[in-house]
Amino acid sequence: MPENNILDSSETHALTIIIAPHPDDEIIGCYKYLKEASIIIYDGDTPLERREEALNLKNHFEVNQLFLKSIPPNLYNTKNKFFFTDPIYEIHPLHRSWGFIGEQMARIGLDVTFYNTTMKAPYIHEVKDIEGKKSLLNKIYPSQKSLWEYNHKSFLFEGYCKWLF
Repeated sequence: MPENNILDSSETHALTIIIAPHPDDEIIGCYKYLKEASIIIYDGDTPLERREEALNLKNHFEVNQLFLKSIPPNLYNTKNKFFFTDPIYEIHPLHRSWGFIGEQMARIGLDVTFYNTTMKAPYIHEVKDIEGKKSLLNKIYPSQKSLWEYNHKSFLFEGYCKWLF
């Protein structure tokens, strides 16, 4: 996607947008959908070191990465597909706050799927490409390796749910 059209969300152009409150959430929670992602939006307060690591994802996927405090209004399009952290089963306050934005977007009719990074949701299933997911986490986020080195839930499981209104 050309750089000047990152936020192009015309009626003929559907985007897959992953909201990752922290760099590494996009791999931990949305590994299955990374190949489809057009845009990954990280929280705007992400520290520089973590931003630099996250940008390494471009070496593996053709994706645009943004660090923002909100969703740009021009992305509010019923053809776009959004992935947000689950506002119910997530325990980190930043994950929950972004999840509540996703809930608001789902309530107005946008296509929102919720994902989980804590692996405590009832909709979790085993990842098919365990080694690929673990390897990608290690390549992109070496500073965070201790999070999954001894606690394998970060690469063994993931899950998705949609809410009906």
